[in-house]
Amino acid sequence: QVQLVESGGGLVQAGGSLRLSCAASGRTFRSYTTGWFRQAPGKEREFVAAIRWSGRSTNYADPVKGRFTISRDNAKNTVYLQMNSLKPEDTAVYYCAASVVVGTTSHFEYDYWGQGTQVTVSS
Repeated sequence: QVQLVESGGGLVQAGGSLRLSCAASGRTFRSYTTGWFRQAPGKEREFVAAIRWSGRSTNYADPVKGRFTISRDNAKNTVYLQMNSLKPEDTAVYYCAASVVVGTTSHFEYDYWGQGTQVTVSS
C-alpha cells in the first residue's frame, strides 16, 4: 500500500516557477514509477511527467517539455516537479500517482493517487 501527499501548489504569475513535492509512505514506493498528472476545470485528466524508480528515465508531455523537470529522492520517499516558465494554461489541480507499470503515461495504469494540489498561473 502506498499513500501520496502533494504540496507546493499556489498562485504564481506567468513566467514564474513552482516546485511541487509528492511525499510517499510505504516501503515499496521506491519500486514504483511515479507520475504527475493535472486536471483543469471541464477538462480530462492529462499526463504531465513520469519517472522510473531508478530516476534514470523520465517522460514528459509535449506541452511541458523544456519547462518542467521531474526528479525523485528515494531516500526521502519524495518525488518533485520543478515547474518553470509557467503559463496560464498550466493552471490545474496537479496529482501525484504511483504505478507498477514501468514508465507508463496512462492514468489508467496508476494505482495510487494523492489528493491533488492547486496550481494557478495568472496572466
